Amino acid sequence: MAIRKIEHVGLMVRDIETSIKFYTEVLGMELHGRLTHTNGVIQLAFLGFPGAEQTELELIQGYNDDLPQEGKVHHLALNVDHLETEIERLRQLDVTLIDQEITTLPNGNRYFFFAGPDGEWLELFEVNQG
Repeated sequence: MAIRKIEHVGLMVRDIETSIKFYTEVLGMELHGRLTHTNGVIQLAFLGFPGAEQTELELIQGYNDDLPQEGKVHHLALNVDHLETEIERLRQLDVTLIDQEITTLPNGNRYFFFAGPDGEWLELFEVNQG
């Protein structure tokens, strides 16, 4: 098959500067690049985690500012090693938490939802190592 991986996930945002700040300062991503779309209106920014070759996050401003409560993508899942540590870090940063408790799936994987600056749902996901 010619398809090898997910290249990026596009997330529509109201304010690209606010979202870049959130994803770099709160989640530790780095800005890989920015550009203005050929239509001259849409602003794009591409982010990823330092030193990792994985799917990028594409922030899109100017396509549609009428976003539903949970954003234009239902959620983005972010893999973590220590779920409780990351939840506590988010609490220290005064990030809006969606979940009140960690959910454990039947296979032992665990997750916790929180919100980004435009109400987009973000998930911390810990894979069961046992």
